[in-house]
Amino acid sequence: MSSPSRPRRMTGIGRVLVVVYAILALGATGRSVVQIIERFHHAPLAFTLSGVSAVVYILATLALIFSASRVWYRIAWVAIGFELVGVLSIGTLSLVRPDLFPEATVWSFYGMGYVFIPLVLPFLGLWWLFSHRPVAASTSEPAVAA
Repeated sequence: MSSPSRPRRMTGIGRVLVVVYAILALGATGRSVVQIIERFHHAPLAFTLSGVSAVVYILATLALIFSASRVWYRIAWVAIGFELVGVLSIGTLSLVRPDLFPEATVWSFYGMGYVFIPLVLPFLGLWWLFSHRPVAASTSEPAVAA
């Protein structure tokens, strides 16, 4: 049970972000595991990037859940920032050099295979982190509920 002096962070859009990140984490993990086991030799770069995106989505999901902690908040910034750079660079590279990607990754063509959610999600995630900074804990005075 949460104390009355500490507001809940995972409400509204925060919960939606966590759910969407968790779904992408599951989807990317399942996709990359199958791709790596069955056809890694066919497209090692693409399938490795699918695995990297799965790890990033898992880390971002956990970091958003625990983002009230300053450490997890920083991890969320790094993970979601990396995701943004990844989707923009892999998306662009998959358009400019499609020969590098004989099979699609989660981030290919800016996440077109996932209805462009991988392109939009990091912007929403960074916005949410910016607008929901962790509250500095004051150890000298007890918090008073307003």
